[in-house]
Amino acid sequence: MHIKAILVALLAFAIFSTHDVIVKYLGATFSPFQIVFFSGLFSFPLITIMLVRDPTQGNLRPVHPWWVALRSVCVVTSPTAAFFAFAVLPLAQVYALLFAAPLLITLLAIPILGEKVGLLRMLAVLLGLCGVIIVVRPGVTELQTGHFAALLAAFAVALQSVILRKIGREERRAVLMLYPLLVNVAVMGVAMIFVYEPIELGDLGGMATVALFSFTASLLLVYAYTNAEAALVAPMQYSQIIWAAFFGILLFDEVPDSVTLLGASVIVASGLVIIAREARGGTSSQTPVLRTRSRGISPGSFRVSQAMRRSEPN
Repeated sequence: MHIKAILVALLAFAIFSTHDVIVKYLGATFSPFQIVFFSGLFSFPLITIMLVRDPTQGNLRPVHPWWVALRSVCVVTSPTAAFFAFAVLPLAQVYALLFAAPLLITLLAIPILGEKVGLLRMLAVLLGLCGVIIVVRPGVTELQTGHFAALLAAFAVALQSVILRKIGREERRAVLMLYPLLVNVAVMGVAMIFVYEPIELGDLGGMATVALFSFTASLLLVYAYTNAEAALVAPMQYSQIIWAAFFGILLFDEVPDSVTLLGASVIVASGLVIIAREARGGTSSQTPVLRTRSRGISPGSFRVSQAMRRSEPN
């Protein structure tokens, strides 16, 4: 069963990588605000089905309104920033910077969850941050807006994941799903006034495909996290660097340079150390990275709450 779950997770991240290729193509023509708006719009019927099937009794009033509001903003910010980064940077660079999310989760868990981070995990975080510096290469290459956008996406993923860990047991799944949708429609709808470009049928189909791929990959991740330990599933995300190199060379004439690959390797190694440390217990009582692992760039963002609710001990 564990092997099957791992293979399913690898398939999910392969679908996400294909999703990102479509985003990169669309980003050459459309603003990330427009892409996020329409991908969220196409996700709405699929997510509505999930909401209708939610058996939890209660109303839609958040138990923690400010945390829900902040998480909703993060859930919308992360895809917007990531989509922009995919449009202007090589795929491998974007993935390397997005891989910093587990490091940021570890740091944010200290003030938000009261997590105690031991020496090994803190050293792993510092190592990962060195990897980020290697990828960005400040002073050697000109920093682009895309670099900051990718790091913003990683930060938004980390913050929304830690918030979910904090309030996930007390908030209804419908609340966690519905409010990011509302923020997406409100914020992106206003932005559309300034950035809207006419959409041809093929491009509209591409946006619909982005929504479908995100939804499908999310369901596969729910299955994977439900049927195997998070310590086995979480590292599968790093397979995306392989897809980034493959798609970059095949479709965009992007050959990852040795410095980017070195920085990505350092970030991946630090993430694996954190995952392994949390899996063994160590000084961690919350295991924030393992219990909040998420791609995190889908406006629906329902997959983590489902995985958490199915894998939490009673």
